[in-house]
Amino acid sequence: MRIYTKRGDDGTTGLLFGGRVQKSAKRIELNGAVDEAQAALGVARASLGAASDLHDVVVSLERDLWVLMAEVATAPANRKKLVPGQSLVTAEMVTALESRIDELSERMVMPTEFVVPGETVASAALDVARTVIRRAERVAVSVPMGDSFVLAYLNRLSDLAWTMARVAEGEDHRMARRPKKET
Repeated sequence: MRIYTKRGDDGTTGLLFGGRVQKSAKRIELNGAVDEAQAALGVARASLGAASDLHDVVVSLERDLWVLMAEVATAPANRKKLVPGQSLVTAEMVTALESRIDELSERMVMPTEFVVPGETVASAALDVARTVIRRAERVAVSVPMGDSFVLAYLNRLSDLAWTMARVAEGEDHRMARRPKKET
């Protein structure tokens, strides 16, 4: 099997369950942003390392994004073919993110000031992922999806990425924070 099909050379791309749309369509722009978010989460996962307890969380989020992209890549006429949790984002998937945020929030002291990204490589990677997820969320607003949970999922996912970034800072800095440099 070859990676190239040449079917997209005309500026269109295929949808799940059939149909083609322009590559400039908002739903394809949304899937592109989600694809970037998934890749950014992959960079964060690699930065965390397998020993981090956040590693497996990130893997599950990357897999959830496949579900989300499947839903987005389906024409409205074919939504009935989607399978909850496999190709359709569910309310339970959103609730699971909220539970994970609550669980992780218990492990940290909430910052009282704006956070400057870059405390650690892993936290910076999670903050980059968060910003890409937020962009996907902004694009999602312009894609009519009916009673979909895509927008809610992206909203909670960005909150979770922020929370994981703060936890990752703590994983790398179990000792006291470095003193500020005098200027």
